[in-house]
Amino acid sequence: MTLSLFFTSISCFFLLVLSLHLFFAKRGIRLLNYLLALLLFSSFGQVLISLLVHSDQKATYPVLYQLFTPLWYIAPACFYLYTIIFIRGNQQLRKFQWLHFIPAILAIIHLSPWNLALPINWTLIATQIEENKQLFITERTGLFSAAFSSLFRPVLVVVYLSYTWYTVLKSNILDKKAGHAGRNWLLFFLKTGTFFQLAGFLPLLFQTMKLPYSNTLFISAVGTILLILMIFVLHQPRLFYGYLFVSVNLDMEQKEVKPEIPAMMNTIKKISLLPHQLDNYSNAMKEVMETKKPYLLEDFQIVDLAGALNIPVHHCSFVLNNLIGKNFRDWINEYRIHSFLEQYPLKAQRMTIESIAHECGFKSVATFYNAFKKETGIMPTAYFSQQKVS
Repeated sequence: MTLSLFFTSISCFFLLVLSLHLFFAKRGIRLLNYLLALLLFSSFGQVLISLLVHSDQKATYPVLYQLFTPLWYIAPACFYLYTIIFIRGNQQLRKFQWLHFIPAILAIIHLSPWNLALPINWTLIATQIEENKQLFITERTGLFSAAFSSLFRPVLVVVYLSYTWYTVLKSNILDKKAGHAGRNWLLFFLKTGTFFQLAGFLPLLFQTMKLPYSNTLFISAVGTILLILMIFVLHQPRLFYGYLFVSVNLDMEQKEVKPEIPAMMNTIKKISLLPHQLDNYSNAMKEVMETKKPYLLEDFQIVDLAGALNIPVHHCSFVLNNLIGKNFRDWINEYRIHSFLEQYPLKAQRMTIESIAHECGFKSVATFYNAFKKETGIMPTAYFSQQKVS
């Protein structure tokens, strides 16, 4: 048991350090940092309580147990919110997403001062924690009945875990062909989070199926796995840079990468966006242009594009300048010229070049001719003459 407690103690220390690091980090997406910090701190609390109980410090654990309880009821929601915000690239919670914090509010009410007159059997609760049943405490721990712990919390874990994977599989972020920069990190996060959430069900599963179960072996296995993961994290900083390590400067340049890429990464950090979010923005911008064709509207501006995607205007501008390599005017005129090249052969017999250009979104003839020459290198008449010859 001593060796297992040693491994668990080290894991507990790393969880605390990483959670504090994320909470006070000034780089990266603050919302993602806070959600991940809450998750890690919640796990730290669970490991710490287990350490106190297994090391015969049962007299000191009740206060910490009550302090950490609200975090345990919000952790499943944080796991889900972190995932969907990571995929969608939001930088703040939407109004309806605050509803996910209701279980934590209920937990605070559950532990409120007016339940002090109600007796709580902390000795029996400690015994259940020793048996690794933290997810299924059958004793009342506060104002509400024992079902609040033994049923409500496991249901939260299962529901949020299932819906998280449903959301991920429904998106294309795990598709290698999509080329999401954050794919590897999200896979690590999902697999690790899923493993430790499901591990809480193992003791109950073993007892229900009447299978041989070793409490010491279980603690040793979980503690060792957690420690191995922490060591892996520390030895793979590039994989976790921008997600778990967000206050360090790492040389992101690979041998095959061109020199200008690190400069772009520095700019990304300045506007607090991760590489995968910029890729998502770029893909979303292109999808809007190709499906809804707003470039056909002559008054369409970058403000309208940002509004359609619900992202800041300066983020749109950054993606255009650094990922797509064009300013907004040249980018939208490129779509208009391609539309013109498709429409002209079909309408040339009954419409003038200028009329077709106007239908394709050009506000003035001069703008059209300048854009056409910039895109093709020659004027429209010469271009179509060459097409006929060829």
